Amino acid sequence: MSRQPDRLFDLLPQFHRRRDAESGGALRALLGVIAEQVDLVETDLEQLYDNWFIETCADWAVPYLGDLVGYRALRGYEEAVSGRGASARLLAARLAPRVDVAATVTNRRRKGTLPLLENTARTVAEWPARAVEFGPLLAGSQPVRLYPGSPARAAARHLASPARTVDLRRGAELDLVDSAFDEFAHLAGRGRTPASVGLFAWRLKPQSITKAPAYCIDRARSLYTFSILGNDTPLLTKPVPEPSPTHIATPANVPGFIRRRALRDRLADHYGPGKSFQIWRDGEDRPVPPADIVVADLSRWRYRPQRKQVVVDPVLGRIAFGTRTAPKRGVWVSYHHGFSDDMGGGEYPRVRPERPGARVYRVGPDEDESEIMDAYRRWRREKASGEAPADAVIEITRSLAYQEQIEFVLDHGDRLEVRAAEEARPVIRLLDWYSNRPDALIIRAAEGDRDRDSCGRPGPPRVVLDGLLVTGRGVHVSGPVGQVVIRHSTLVPGWTLDPQCHPVQPEEPSLVLENTTACVQVERSILGTILVQGNEVRTEPLEIHIADSILDATGRDREALAGPDCSHAHAVLSLSNTTVIGEVHAHAIRIAENSIFDGFVHVARRGIGCLRFCYVPGGSRTPRRYRCESEHRPRFTRTRYGTPGYAQLAPGCPPQIARGAEDGAELGAFHDLFQPQREDNLRARLEEFLPAGTAAGIVFVS
Repeated sequence: MSRQPDRLFDLLPQFHRRRDAESGGALRALLGVIAEQVDLVETDLEQLYDNWFIETCADWAVPYLGDLVGYRALRGYEEAVSGRGASARLLAARLAPRVDVAATVTNRRRKGTLPLLENTARTVAEWPARAVEFGPLLAGSQPVRLYPGSPARAAARHLASPARTVDLRRGAELDLVDSAFDEFAHLAGRGRTPASVGLFAWRLKPQSITKAPAYCIDRARSLYTFSILGNDTPLLTKPVPEPSPTHIATPANVPGFIRRRALRDRLADHYGPGKSFQIWRDGEDRPVPPADIVVADLSRWRYRPQRKQVVVDPVLGRIAFGTRTAPKRGVWVSYHHGFSDDMGGGEYPRVRPERPGARVYRVGPDEDESEIMDAYRRWRREKASGEAPADAVIEITRSLAYQEQIEFVLDHGDRLEVRAAEEARPVIRLLDWYSNRPDALIIRAAEGDRDRDSCGRPGPPRVVLDGLLVTGRGVHVSGPVGQVVIRHSTLVPGWTLDPQCHPVQPEEPSLVLENTTACVQVERSILGTILVQGNEVRTEPLEIHIADSILDATGRDREALAGPDCSHAHAVLSLSNTTVIGEVHAHAIRIAENSIFDGFVHVARRGIGCLRFCYVPGGSRTPRRYRCESEHRPRFTRTRYGTPGYAQLAPGCPPQIARGAEDGAELGAFHDLFQPQREDNLRARLEEFLPAGTAAGIVFVS
């Protein structure tokens, strides 16, 4: 559309404009079309001027400006730019970052400095990093044959004397041995040579949880964990920006795990508003003062706090109060934990489709409704009276725990979305409410016409779960539901966790599809086992689509997708960029690409579907495969939900898995992070900016 449709028409004499109005306005319409084309030309001319500057140029102009200053884009950039889809655009941005091109000239002037190497890791690979020169930190031993007083021995003593020796009385410094901040001397080996530089990089992102309820240990009302699931969660440092470009990163500038001694010595750097963590008690507005915080080892809960003391263990994520001063109305915490990507719900920004015709019901302490079911009942009443449409959104505004008996019974034509508000991660705890029925989050459709007919009667209902964490039980779907969308949510594998992150109910499903027609769509979520129960004779197989997610059966020998008694699930599965931990028994697999099946796969129909660029264990029964891997098994950092590095590929993972995707990225749920491309781009830049005669190695801390 033209910015000023009548800009050309207004230039005509009034006589012609009046005559055109009398004849129907054909001339005005023609000039409006011409004005639209003029605006396109002017916009293009304005963009041509903006394309001279790296800050304002279009994406396609970034490599051309980089070529003017000698910036070398990595091999494969042209293919990524010409590719289609969001994955190709993400890859192109990784291979030629705008910030990296803008700093090319400045970086060449700073060539050979450690701060430049750290800044290169942040701008090129988007990894916080610390650069360490190993030469000054190398130790050596003197030959015994050198006698005292000889010049040779004096020279050997000068070369072998380390910059720092070990002082056993400095406990905080001993905690940093073999880390990125180790300042003690080491013998040569494991990449430590006089002409080498180590770049320590952190891949885990700090995920924030703001003023959420802590978990009270059942056996004592004075013991708590930061995690609402009751498992041990190491606290992560919220990074502080470095003060200047010449600054070397410190522990406060990277998202590292908080150590006990470091927290004791620098409590003010980690505790407080806007920092790594904070604690409230008994509903008070003011947090626990720093003077009451004591750091200790709570691995066995043996530490006995004194009066008013609040003991914190950052390594395990535990809190202990005095027995006589234990909170009576609860504990709330803000903290940061580590995860590889924005997945499974959290306070990170989420892209949500607009629903302009929906009625929004907000749930929270300061809202009209305090519980989810109260908002649902209100919508049902208003819809029955004609005051509300059949399209509703229940938005949870705070990161609190909701303990309710949730059952959604939907009529045909209903559209219900239960979602978390921006910067919120609500937790739905499903407890043991009933004695004669499952205590699940029930989604049930009323019986009736299943499809929209020629008279325009409504079709089956649609349900969306967005940004939720469901624990204690699973989700149960039954009846003629049209579609179930699970987006940016977590259905805890094994229902809940013990302190060591082991599932409490490892064999229980997280999602049960019983006698339903629902099409299930899972996006950027974490799920446990999916159980499909249906009539294989009278109904068609269900459609299950999973993308950028983790399907975890809590063990590779358990069923991640199956029917009753380990039979084939009456479903057709479609996977994209997904990690499956467990066995898959399905009617068919329509398409699976860039995914990991870390368990046996068996389909009933091999004649339909295809597997592309996937890992499948040997002996699996699958459709036809294209460039799939079966010999080299993937290696994960952790396979237990709730642990840092969960489902992340380990640094020593075989390249057939770590670079086995269609575009050279890793297989599995974290494909869109493009970790191999980041590493290749970073190594190429390090070779350009390293000091002469030195070599660099990348060490992944997390």
